[in-house]
Amino acid sequence: MGGMTASPARRVLLAAPRGYCAGVDRAVIAVEKALEQYGAPIYVRHEIVHNKYVVQTLERKGAIFVEKTAEVPEGSIVMFSAHGVSPVVHDEAAQGKLATIDATCPLVTKVHKEAVRFAQDDYDILLIGHEGHEEVIGTSGEAPDHITLVDGPEDVAKVEVRDPSRVVWLSQTTLSVDETMETVDALKTKFPNLISPPSDDICYATQNRQVAVKEMGAESDLVIVVGSRNSSNSVRLVEVALNAGAKAAYLVDFASEIDETWLDGVTTVGLTSGASVPEILVEEVLEYLSARGYADVELVKTAEESITFSLPKELRRDLRAEAAALAAGGTTEQ
Repeated sequence: MGGMTASPARRVLLAAPRGYCAGVDRAVIAVEKALEQYGAPIYVRHEIVHNKYVVQTLERKGAIFVEKTAEVPEGSIVMFSAHGVSPVVHDEAAQGKLATIDATCPLVTKVHKEAVRFAQDDYDILLIGHEGHEEVIGTSGEAPDHITLVDGPEDVAKVEVRDPSRVVWLSQTTLSVDETMETVDALKTKFPNLISPPSDDICYATQNRQVAVKEMGAESDLVIVVGSRNSSNSVRLVEVALNAGAKAAYLVDFASEIDETWLDGVTTVGLTSGASVPEILVEEVLEYLSARGYADVELVKTAEESITFSLPKELRRDLRAEAAALAAGGTTEQ
């Protein structure tokens, strides 16, 4: 910074990494590919990813989003969202004579497998996560008799287990890293023999986006997080920004949702986006800010991301034929 100036230069700190993670990218492409290969409609059980714009875009292309498996007509193709589903839902799809494509993020599948393994070894599993979130519902469904949900540090006092020497914790992939460790510490105080999962459940993208926001938030008068209200990882970014020292932080789906009064007296705006947010929505916010004098954009880079996941293997099969066979009462080899 140079000498004293009447009004300091307005600038934007743009976080990197931000936006799409590998699991979201894979899930969104899977819906597009399924529509190309098999034609509309493709039914999707629950929002494929928690982003309003993505869901609306895919609906226009012929995807039909449903909350319950029973809403899907017999002999149709249904896709499971990136958040994963419990075994019960796979059973429902089989009973409903549906061909399925599973777009569950591989990092969520990893947590499901951990849950199954620890349940088989008869551990009590303490699942740290948000009640009602699709990912938590899916993971809990893998071993309902063994899993207790712990929704933050304040939940720890009421947790009860059968055998304090056989307890493990797992977590939702999109939580705040700091808050999760706070919960784990509280659980360890209560259960000194608590086992940690073999590898961290909170995914790489969640962690990377939080690290970038921490660095950016400390220097920002205002932080704008682009993301949807039901996106857990996006909501966490707002919390992380405020905890890092940002004077204000807001979640918006679109640039049009920004309230111009937020910019009063603001010199530095921090900008990032959740893991299910297309970059075009961030570009619109940059244009909005540029038009209001925030033309100087600095990248705050805290990590490189190069991870990608291969598409669901079901996309390599003729699912329309399989669906028709199921509806006709035949069986297909899985």
